[in-house]
Amino acid sequence: MSITPQPPGRRGTVGKPYSALNLRLVLALFGLITSTVFAVLLLRAGFVLFGWLFILLAVIAAVDLVVIVLRRRARRRAQGGGQSLFE
Repeated sequence: MSITPQPPGRRGTVGKPYSALNLRLVLALFGLITSTVFAVLLLRAGFVLFGWLFILLAVIAAVDLVVIVLRRRARRRAQGGGQSLFE
């Protein structure tokens, strides 16, 4: 097995690395869902301060999702628009 900078068949180079927007999208969705669930549970249990902190985290994750979607659309337009949503 040879040691190369990147496995064969992978996109991206050292000068222009492949974007990690898909991973960031999944992590933002996970953060949004878990923060929302914890906020609801904490507010129902009477922990108002912690519930509001998790609501704040959910809002931050939602804003991050919007930014990610806008960057993915801009990337698709720059590359010709022939890609699906998850490429």
